[in-house]
Amino acid sequence: MKGVMKSLVTISTLSILAAAPIFMSAGKASAAPKGTDASYIGIGASAGLTNGGQTGDAATFGGNMVGRAKVGRTPFSVRGQINFSDETSAIIPHATVDIPVGNSTNVYVGGGYQFVEKDGKPTPSGNKDGVAVVAGVESEVAKNFLVYSNATVGVNAYKNSPASAVSINSGIGYRFR
Repeated sequence: MKGVMKSLVTISTLSILAAAPIFMSAGKASAAPKGTDASYIGIGASAGLTNGGQTGDAATFGGNMVGRAKVGRTPFSVRGQINFSDETSAIIPHATVDIPVGNSTNVYVGGGYQFVEKDGKPTPSGNKDGVAVVAGVESEVAKNFLVYSNATVGVNAYKNSPASAVSINSGIGYRFR
């Protein structure tokens, strides 16, 4: 009888130890922030924070248009951003990794390439084509509406200058999916 009881205690203890991670991870999964899976388009303001030190390199204020398409159930998105001034625009397609940080809120980081329509003319993100790095946040604030903000760095984004361009871009988006 003593051996049977010892076996039951051992089996029970091992069963609890084996099952505990299953129940503990289930609780964590349901408590994890969901973030937003919205695909959206938006419009807002852009402010260039840097200049390249040459004529035509001044920090520029303008606007932006953005779009986000969520890639299935992955943490990835493809995005498009247009930063424009009164002289030209920079078209910036990029891919991002989206990290949920709260209910209906993501932070994201990614990279792409910027194409300046009129090389040498200022945009909030520089005046020449180049690699672009982006980090931002987006949050659904009402049914089908989001707010977003990001910092975009155009690497070596000024003509005749090794300087990088930094722009801050914010606005409101409309969810279409």
